Amino acid sequence: MSYELYLLKENEVKQELKQLEDLIANAMKKVGASKENDICRYLPVAKGGYIHHFTMQKMKTEQPKELQTLINKYIINAGSPSKVTPKQRAPRGSRKRHQQQHLSKQDLDLLLSLARQAGNKEMIRKLTPKKDLRTVKRELIASIKHGNADEDLWDTYVELINHQHHQAQHLQTHGHGHNHQQHYSAPSNPFHPVGANF
Repeated sequence: MSYELYLLKENEVKQELKQLEDLIANAMKKVGASKENDICRYLPVAKGGYIHHFTMQKMKTEQPKELQTLINKYIINAGSPSKVTPKQRAPRGSRKRHQQQHLSKQDLDLLLSLARQAGNKEMIRKLTPKKDLRTVKRELIASIKHGNADEDLWDTYVELINHQHHQAQHLQTHGHGHNHQQHYSAPSNPFHPVGANF
């Protein structure tokens, strides 16, 4: 491209931009807009709703003729320009909530039963309702008295004891400014040769 052609092209672009700016100013005046982005609400898009102001700014440089056509059609040449109804958007997070499947108590019981059959302790722990140490201990003792010792209950009991111990140790270390190391051993498993410590 020669320099003369380059200057001619640049001059055409400047003229187009000047015409577009004048058109936008006239459109703003017609609808009583205080700023340029306000005229977006009068320019519909194919997908529904009105044109986004970022899109309009992009069209000013990349698609000036198309933007001129929209402004002329819906504002300048329109007898009484009307605002476009905003596109309805789904409430925030509604799509995620819609996709979530809620399991019934029967479903959870079935999953828990399958997890026990498979010996999947991690899954059993996740599916078992949360209980406090006192409740677990009471249920465990009751199950032993009835000759039906529950190993899952025992695992929960040990986990709660360990958690309680670690919490107490953390408070001693960080809460009082000194660290007294105390010897601790988890209760032995009654389902193995060594007996339980209650």
